[in-house]
Amino acid sequence: MDEHTDQPGDESPREHDPHSHSTGSDSEGRMGTDESHVEESVRESEATDTAGSRHPAEASHHEHGSDDPDDHGGMHAGHEQLFRRRFFVSTLLSIPVLLYSETLQEWLGFTVPSFAGSEWITPVFSVIVFAYGGVPFLRMAVPEVTDRAPGMMTLISMAITVAFVYSLASVFGLAETAFFWELVTLIDIMLLGHWIEMRSVRRASSAIDELAELLPDTAERLTEDDETEEVPVSALSEGDRVLVRPGASVPADAVVEEGESDVNEAMITGESRPVSKEPGDEVIGGTVNGDGSLRARIDATGEETTLAGIMRLVEEAQRSTSRTQVLADRAAGWLFYVAVLAALVTAVAWTLATTFDAAVIERVVTVLVIACPHALGLAIPLVVAINTSLAARNGMLVRDRIAMERARNLDTIIFDKTGTLTEGEHGVVASVTVGGVDENEALALAAAVEGDSEHMIARAIREAADDRGVETPASDGFEAMKGRGVRAVVDGNEVFVGGPNLLTHLDSAVPSDLQTFAEEAGENAQTVVYLVRAGEPIAAFAMADVIRGESYQVVDALHDLEVEVAMLTGDSQDVANAVATELGIDTVFAEVLPEDKDVTVQELQDQGKLVGMVGDGVNDAPALTRADVGIAIGSGTDVAVQSADVILVQNNPVDVARLVTLSKASYRKMQENIVWAAGYNVVAIPLAAGILAPIGFLLSPAVGALLMSLSTVIVAVNAQLLRRVDLSVPGLPDGSVLERPQPAD
Repeated sequence: MDEHTDQPGDESPREHDPHSHSTGSDSEGRMGTDESHVEESVRESEATDTAGSRHPAEASHHEHGSDDPDDHGGMHAGHEQLFRRRFFVSTLLSIPVLLYSETLQEWLGFTVPSFAGSEWITPVFSVIVFAYGGVPFLRMAVPEVTDRAPGMMTLISMAITVAFVYSLASVFGLAETAFFWELVTLIDIMLLGHWIEMRSVRRASSAIDELAELLPDTAERLTEDDETEEVPVSALSEGDRVLVRPGASVPADAVVEEGESDVNEAMITGESRPVSKEPGDEVIGGTVNGDGSLRARIDATGEETTLAGIMRLVEEAQRSTSRTQVLADRAAGWLFYVAVLAALVTAVAWTLATTFDAAVIERVVTVLVIACPHALGLAIPLVVAINTSLAARNGMLVRDRIAMERARNLDTIIFDKTGTLTEGEHGVVASVTVGGVDENEALALAAAVEGDSEHMIARAIREAADDRGVETPASDGFEAMKGRGVRAVVDGNEVFVGGPNLLTHLDSAVPSDLQTFAEEAGENAQTVVYLVRAGEPIAAFAMADVIRGESYQVVDALHDLEVEVAMLTGDSQDVANAVATELGIDTVFAEVLPEDKDVTVQELQDQGKLVGMVGDGVNDAPALTRADVGIAIGSGTDVAVQSADVILVQNNPVDVARLVTLSKASYRKMQENIVWAAGYNVVAIPLAAGILAPIGFLLSPAVGALLMSLSTVIVAVNAQLLRRVDLSVPGLPDGSVLERPQPAD
């Protein structure tokens, strides 16, 4: 390989560390453990109902290889239909109870026809409503009681059972007043609340199902005769060739062998701009082909595909437990005991103040109903599900919920320079010519001389010429001059390209304009190569590891979020300082060996800072693991990175700012929901107990149930508002553009 000049900006080679990072997913959240246990009791007894109403997304998920019996999207879809059906049937059966309730007739001033046996309408229909609409709550309370972890289902069961037993006792003369209409409306409202809850959770947890639906059901496999045959996607094997027609979805991960097209990868990477594909490029299963036709060879199927890996990470994130979820679960458990104690105090206080009668039972029932921690149980899981879905749609795959939650408090985020803040390859960032030579002409000559070279500088010059659209003349007689540069003959002239050693070798004097240009480039830690024709230097090109346009954005965005930005690199201090100054980075760690990167992270942590590390997920594994939040960027289709907490599918540093923004917004929603859910009970339980009875204000069990369900709906709606979070990042400062810097015109 030819050598142009010594490179002051080359970064030390990195090493791969297979260290695996713990995700903390062994302790699942409410959605992953408690809820599935509770709902399993209903699913066992309602197998027919659930199977009959399986959501299409669940079916799709299973068709594409999922054997998970606890698929949450399908489970919630089935229970959504179960509670929806029971709500409508129970509400219909409740109408006769309401019409023949003497209390409601008196309040609303109406009467209904009576006939022989009409007095049994209210108790009979109430028993039916209790058996059909109320018993499921009793079944769901069994696991809570068995596990000695009483919660919302236990409270609901206690409330409706007390109301039901006391009302039946009144039918047989063992009690004075029945409140059948309160019982049926309580059950109806509970069913409505559960229907809304299941619908909200199912829609929020749909990320995995949406990913599963990206894969087509069939593919066009090419035979040895180059004919096509339609086969199920599950029948594809590694090495099969497939035809992807315009507008069709890619059936599995593959490598393009023939054809060119633009492929929409937005559903995988979150990047809306189509990606050009040509022979040799990889295509991801589930992405959508553009206007061209592609022939590709399958290189991964089933669980080995990118899409399957993403689905595993999304599911892992949804099942992992956040610290806020632990707090909410603990609060819901304590609320049961608070509610029972409040009910006992209410019963004793009212009995002492009046006497033990239906009114006392009504107060107790109201306390138990209104204290149900439905809203508290939904507050965090719903936000987590929406957060994970939003992150996945924006190309952020969260492996550790605690790390995602911790991201909001990051003090410092360290970026690895090469390949993260920069392109990771040299580019022409400036040029100058003398003697009346046009810059495009000089670039064309340099590209012609470098035509047969594989050196990084040669590639940079050729790419600059291609970007400029200049026509490269023919050359011959190529020769690599070790340590000096290259030479070739162009249009009959001997032309050289190389560094200062080349000029010394040719004994060529450097014109003052080129000398000034070289000195300024050196101050910016840029490499300079010269173009020499017929023994005379006629142009100079400044080369550098090109800073990515997105890097300006992410540094400014993180500063707006009050996060310090640090850069870590194996480059020389001069090169590192030049890049840091250009981007406005706060702290620079230069000349750091790969094995010492995690030590740098530790140094910042020892200063009491919460540190995030952004690297490529492979070479920076120790540092990613050491950081409080490890962020793998530039992973592309490699979703199996084990060292990071969060994987950014796109090679875009701006997503780091989006991650912090989403973390802050999600935690804010969690706080709002917990405050509402817990604060609601602080006010509602005393009202249910009758604290305002002296001024004539009493809550009935039905109104208590309505308020409880309303709080659940408010929490669900508030969580859904997270979808409106603005993850956009302001444009670049000073009118900069997201393009490779080019030689000045």
